[in-house]
Amino acid sequence: MTQVRVASQIRIDNASKTFTLGDQVVHALDQVSVNIAAGEYVSVMGPSGSGKSTLLNLIGLLDRPDTGRYWLEDHDTTALGEEARARLRGELIGFVFQSYHLIPRLTARENVELPLMLAGVAPKERRIRVEATLERLGIAQRGHHLPNQLSGGQRQRVAIGRAIVMRPRVLLADEPTGNLDSRSGADVVDVLEQLNRDGVTLLVVTHDAALGARAHRRIVMRDGAVLTDEKASEAAHALG
Repeated sequence: MTQVRVASQIRIDNASKTFTLGDQVVHALDQVSVNIAAGEYVSVMGPSGSGKSTLLNLIGLLDRPDTGRYWLEDHDTTALGEEARARLRGELIGFVFQSYHLIPRLTARENVELPLMLAGVAPKERRIRVEATLERLGIAQRGHHLPNQLSGGQRQRVAIGRAIVMRPRVLLADEPTGNLDSRSGADVVDVLEQLNRDGVTLLVVTHDAALGARAHRRIVMRDGAVLTDEKASEAAHALG
């Protein structure tokens, strides 16, 4: 089984982010402060346009706040250049998206291997990690299949494999079950939750209230701000 390192800690202080759409200024994040301890399992809920994806992009170092600060572990990422941010992102963060984003011409095995190749990992080590990852996710027998030869659930497992093969400390999942039937979605959630039990910090953005309630902590956003940040059972009324 792949060894997973201890998860990292996330700290965001008074982060704001605005976008201009035509003549309209959109406050995607409005003085958001969030502190996530190592190994937490957090869901981020809220209506469309509430700032969920912007927050995830900020945490994933895909975007910067206009104002405020963001620490990932002991790194103050706010002033880092793009090269340093990309390096930190590759070392610490894995991403799982609703639409998989697999490369159609690559097999499942090659899709999982791609981050290792880009990081310059030696071929022997790549083979060991890829085999262990595919085995762990229950898709070793599908490794030579192209994405269009896989079911939705299998494609999402490949996407998860690609996200964890670099052994990230934080896993960010944006609507990970949005394109799946209920059975495949439940299987994917089981995989994500097992990774969290192994020590990976897990953040899940979802519109699915049932999925959100499974997290140990739920952040509810509205109009770019954090509306509630509580245990999932205590926050249930906030979406009513």
